[in-house]
Amino acid sequence: MQNIFKTLLDAINGKEKNFTTGSINRAILMLSIPMVLEMAMESLFALVDVFYVSQLDPDAVATVGLTESVITLVYAVAIGMSTAPMAMIARYIGEGDHSAASKVVMQAIYLAMSFAVLIGIPGYFYADRILAMMGGDDTLIASGVGYTQIMFASNIFIMLLFLLNGIFRGAGDAHLAMRALWLANGINIILDPIFIFGWGPIPAMGVQGAAVATTIGRGIGVVFQLYLLLSGASVVRLYFRQLGFRWTIITRLLKIAMNGAFQFLIASASWIVLMRIVSRFGSEAVAGYTIAIRLIIFTLLPSWGIANASATLVGQNLGAGNADRAATSVWRAAFFSMIFLASVAMIYYLAAEPIIYFFTEDPAVVEAGIKSLRIFAISYSLFAYGMVIGQAFNGAGDTRTPMIINLICFWAVEIPLANFLAISIGWELAGVCWAIAASESLMTLLSILLFRRGKWKTVKI
Repeated sequence: MQNIFKTLLDAINGKEKNFTTGSINRAILMLSIPMVLEMAMESLFALVDVFYVSQLDPDAVATVGLTESVITLVYAVAIGMSTAPMAMIARYIGEGDHSAASKVVMQAIYLAMSFAVLIGIPGYFYADRILAMMGGDDTLIASGVGYTQIMFASNIFIMLLFLLNGIFRGAGDAHLAMRALWLANGINIILDPIFIFGWGPIPAMGVQGAAVATTIGRGIGVVFQLYLLLSGASVVRLYFRQLGFRWTIITRLLKIAMNGAFQFLIASASWIVLMRIVSRFGSEAVAGYTIAIRLIIFTLLPSWGIANASATLVGQNLGAGNADRAATSVWRAAFFSMIFLASVAMIYYLAAEPIIYFFTEDPAVVEAGIKSLRIFAISYSLFAYGMVIGQAFNGAGDTRTPMIINLICFWAVEIPLANFLAISIGWELAGVCWAIAASESLMTLLSILLFRRGKWKTVKI
């Protein structure tokens, strides 16, 4: 028991930063613990956020669901962008070249800021049209357009938060990424009820208050990340002398990041189409589906933490010239993740009704939420292998392979299947959920087959 507690403390405090030697299980544990805790806070915030918003009305929850379906495009670009510096820095750390790793940081920040501007300006000015495009009615648009505008205007904080945490992970400083996200989301959780319902001199802002709280929390998180990079708390540092553009590095980052961004954009865009299909069946269906998705995210994000750990292990071990150790790390991480998600799936399936009732008592919303959650639970454990192996490709700098897999599974299979099951044969919401379960399972099978071929071991970055 004492050894377990010591390992937990060592992981949280970042006692180890290089994972190219020693026990693989310990390496997975040392990286996964802070990453799982980091993602657990992200998923906890997602649930708390929807809990508070659900106290308003179904339209408020639907506004969050419709907006986040589009905002996932921002998350997609941010996560995709973060794969490039993460892979490059992990390679350099594996090679022992910390100076080269540090040079990547500022160039990655420039890229993130550029994309944030390109997304934020049209998102802000066309927020009402975005909600209308997603199927929102006039009442929903009138009450929710402010939320959508704030989320798009502040997307630079989303970009930088994900990007800088990717940099920390690649460097083996998962504990710093954890602290940054805990700070950002901890502030979110505290501010959410204050801005949504009002407190003291702060007026009740309704659903817009959730966006204000999120913006403040993430903004503070980004400031903290920059402080860590400037102060030398991380293996990689940000120096003022590195403020100039380094086009060679930017070109290399773009080469990896574009495929990475498209990889996640493909997946996120499919969610937008799916939400558009779900919106055909009313605000109650959207609200129930949104609650179920948030619950899935609640337990999927910790598993995503394990997947991120596998990406760091792959990058560092390839940099050290040990491809076999990289592969073994991935299979073990995937197995651990699968055991976790299988346990959660059983709980979700058996206890779906009381879980959904915790968020709302609206009968139509509860029915939609239970239906969605149980269908997702059936194939939930298969998600683990797809997530871990997809991130392993990214950690190797092979962002093209998961991009192609996503294109096949989400656009060639998921969307047509959802349209067929939900609309053509009349399964409605259940049809969309079954399409998601089927496409995610296919993604896992393709990922396993392509990972076994081993071409990722020879990728040059």
